[in-house]
Amino acid sequence: MNRREFMGRTAGALSVAAWGGTNPAFGKSSAGAPGRPNIVIILADDMGFSDIGCYGSEIATPNLDGLAAEGIRFTQAYSVARCCPSRAALLTGLYPHQAGMGHMVSTPAKPRPAGPYQGYLNRQCVTIAEVLRTAGYRTYMCGKWHVGEAPEHWPRRRGFDRYFGLISGGSSYFEILPEERNTRTMVLDDERRMPEGDRFYMTDAFTDYAVRFLEEHGSRDEPFLLYLAYTAPHWPLHAWPEDIEKYKDRYLGGWDRLREERYRRLIELGIINPKWPLSPRDSEVPAWEGVADKAHWARLMAVYAAMIDCMDQNIGRVLQTLRKIGADENTLVLFLSDNGGCNESVEARKLNKPGTLPGERGSFVAYERPWGNASNTPFRFFKHWVHEGGIATPFIARWPARITQRGVLTPQVAHITDIMATCLELADAEYPRTFDGNAITPLVGKSLGPIFDGKTRKPHARLYWEHEGNRAIREGDWKLVATDRGEWELYDLEADRTELNNLAEQLPKKAARMHRAWLEWAGRWGVNTGE
Repeated sequence: MNRREFMGRTAGALSVAAWGGTNPAFGKSSAGAPGRPNIVIILADDMGFSDIGCYGSEIATPNLDGLAAEGIRFTQAYSVARCCPSRAALLTGLYPHQAGMGHMVSTPAKPRPAGPYQGYLNRQCVTIAEVLRTAGYRTYMCGKWHVGEAPEHWPRRRGFDRYFGLISGGSSYFEILPEERNTRTMVLDDERRMPEGDRFYMTDAFTDYAVRFLEEHGSRDEPFLLYLAYTAPHWPLHAWPEDIEKYKDRYLGGWDRLREERYRRLIELGIINPKWPLSPRDSEVPAWEGVADKAHWARLMAVYAAMIDCMDQNIGRVLQTLRKIGADENTLVLFLSDNGGCNESVEARKLNKPGTLPGERGSFVAYERPWGNASNTPFRFFKHWVHEGGIATPFIARWPARITQRGVLTPQVAHITDIMATCLELADAEYPRTFDGNAITPLVGKSLGPIFDGKTRKPHARLYWEHEGNRAIREGDWKLVATDRGEWELYDLEADRTELNNLAEQLPKKAARMHRAWLEWAGRWGVNTGE
């Protein structure tokens, strides 16, 4: 059986049935208190709030839907707007500026001054892998790194025992193109490795090694951490023909209809409040009825859907492997996205070969702003921005040995920095004050453990954002937000999470107070204020 046949047979299995035995290597069974869990963190790339089935999508994601059915879905979970900063926040439990990743990654050829925008993880932070390894965990990573380009900043220098993946950002899924070989690096542990064979596909390859690492770990006494960071569904749009075929006609109705369909499903699922109106179509997106070449545009979204479908199939392989090695019952699986759907066009890269269809080898296109607007239903804006469309993410947690709730939605606010704090608490690992001789910045995140037990967690007093001049602060249900060089806007998210009723003029004192709090935070960490 080849890889694709295997995936096809296992894609429909939800892989969520609790393993019924007791394996001392992985703690006690659910009849007693669980031991320290294994931890699997799965991160999607550029995937919008409504892009998986259990968050309102029409895309087939049975494995993720199964995780949600046996765990918890968060309706108010946040990233930090873009790939590099979000990865830094996830790995360190800090705001990205505190870890040196306030902007995008820098390259050794173009270094930046040390500080909040240096473009690689600094030594005043520790990663989840570094801390868990000191607590006796084996640590594995597969996928996109994107928080340090130089070899001294690669994953095995930041706590991971094994690594396979793409050091850099988005790339062709079928190969590393000759035009990008100076900027795109694939690595197995510390050795550069080029994709091989006609059946190479990035999403499959990341999973192949994730499965391999888990199988090699087997029933060791040590618990493990697996961080699986897919590039899917980040552009370029590439997918297997059989996956595209499932969606070839699905999007001929256009983005306006799709947004309405998803909005209704989000309400039916209880993920959004029906009193929040669907945000208007983005001002730069035309009405579907007036669009020329509808078949081409529908093909773009079909490929995007196929990429998510394939990612879900691969997640099914990981879940099946957890069962195979007897680790399913006492493994915490977390799934989220690094930011909202993407508005970018990649035409300027001029890597698309004439005569190729979107999705095929040789093509190099994105699904662009119109479909990004649909991905982020019901919200406004996109990746980069810190309005809800840029930072709201699906977030699923499943752990059969402890999370006894099934299919529960929680409105409690979660932030990507909470993942580090959660992992440390569950692993009985202490966050260090110093590491390798360096003073370590105090942790920002707060453990999600109480939520896993069905309790109310004390929320963050405030959450802060800044990326490329886009900035925000959330305090309780209130959010103050601004675009780059734009005026501050104030929203009551309990009444208006789609951010349509700006209350800044009606409540100037509240807006001013929150603005001062944001400026204080920015000044403390060297964040660009744009003011």
